[in-house]
Amino acid sequence: MSDSNDSDSQPDPYVDANRGDFQASQAQAAPFHIEYAARVHRLPPYLFGRINNTLYQKRRAGKDVIDLGMGNPSDPPERSVMEKMAEATFDERNHGYSKSNGLLNLRRELASKYFRKYGVRLDPDTEAIVCLGSKEGFSHMCLALMGPGDTAMIPAPYFPVHMYGVILAAGNVVALEVADSDKFLSNIAYTCQHFYPRPKLLIINYPHNPSSVTIEQDFLTEIVKLAKRYGFMVISDFAYSDVAFDGYTPPSFLASPGAIDVGVEFTTMSKGYNMAGWRVGFCAGNEAMIRGLATIKGYYDYGMFQAIQIAAIVALRDTEAAVERQSEIYQSRRNALVDGLRRIGWDIDPPKAGMFVWAKIPDQWMQRMNTMDFAMMLLEDGDVAVSPGSGFGPAGEGYLRMALVENESRLRQAVRQISRCLERQSQNYAASSGVESNSI
Repeated sequence: MSDSNDSDSQPDPYVDANRGDFQASQAQAAPFHIEYAARVHRLPPYLFGRINNTLYQKRRAGKDVIDLGMGNPSDPPERSVMEKMAEATFDERNHGYSKSNGLLNLRRELASKYFRKYGVRLDPDTEAIVCLGSKEGFSHMCLALMGPGDTAMIPAPYFPVHMYGVILAAGNVVALEVADSDKFLSNIAYTCQHFYPRPKLLIINYPHNPSSVTIEQDFLTEIVKLAKRYGFMVISDFAYSDVAFDGYTPPSFLASPGAIDVGVEFTTMSKGYNMAGWRVGFCAGNEAMIRGLATIKGYYDYGMFQAIQIAAIVALRDTEAAVERQSEIYQSRRNALVDGLRRIGWDIDPPKAGMFVWAKIPDQWMQRMNTMDFAMMLLEDGDVAVSPGSGFGPAGEGYLRMALVENESRLRQAVRQISRCLERQSQNYAASSGVESNSI
């Protein structure tokens, strides 16, 4: 027994040697490396990061920054909608999983709105689906339609998801400028004639974000003709359908003859109904495309909280007058901002629809700095946050996007702060360069 105890107390050279090798290897091991998928590496650095970080730091320091950067509605939904939402949360039946394509009654209300407003007949069973906001629906539609080697034509300047929804689906992108609608149509035809394989998809966005370009129904009819001639599908992003001014009514793509044969349209309750945080969006149109989206959604989500959908039914059914009043509010804000910028010498075309003013930077400033630096100057020295046009691609260089999310008094104050900022910067430049400040 003593021999056995003696052997147990002696060191084991084999074990000690391996323990030493393990400890040495741990000490020398490199940090564990996380490798992203190739699709993530295709995404550029976030271009609004500098502005958002500066905005955050200023607000932490107690600065009152007027934020016109994001189109985030600042007004609440109708009280009746919020009350229905609260009521529905107390119904125990609403707390389980919901169907990913949305409640049938909500899809029926969407179909009713399309018929009432645009004369479009939709089958709510097969030609409409509820999305977790239109951005989610659009991204998942890209997954359903696009793959390696497929090409989509998109508007330029572009809302980022129009570009990167396609890229994340492994597709390629051709960006076509939207400022001249006739040229946009001819560029679609040219691209289809000279690309092989031909583009598979066209994405349109009217009223356009960020540039606020608008079109009439005959333009969309030409889009349908081109789609049938060259065999591409169409996605219409109709996010600003409910926000229009001066008697203008944005036309629906689906109202053009034959549109439902080739495409779908995304709409949202974020803007006109002030329900941005609720994330209620829709896709309507071509049955096969809707089915493809439903297939992807079936794998990704369990649908929207039913209490939100029930409240959305009430909003669609009962609050059209409130949506019209909201457009009037945005029109008054547009007038306040456009008139103010014009008074300080900016050349501004007032938009006919949407939540933004697309403002061309005065030439004398564009000669000295790029759009991002100009936007940073307004934020750092003027306490006004805006979106630089370059954040929407090269076609946006030279412009700022200003969101109509503040009241008229705050918008006028923003103009005054911009004016003072530019005056100070002009004087600084004049002092450093020896030129007259009134020439800047």
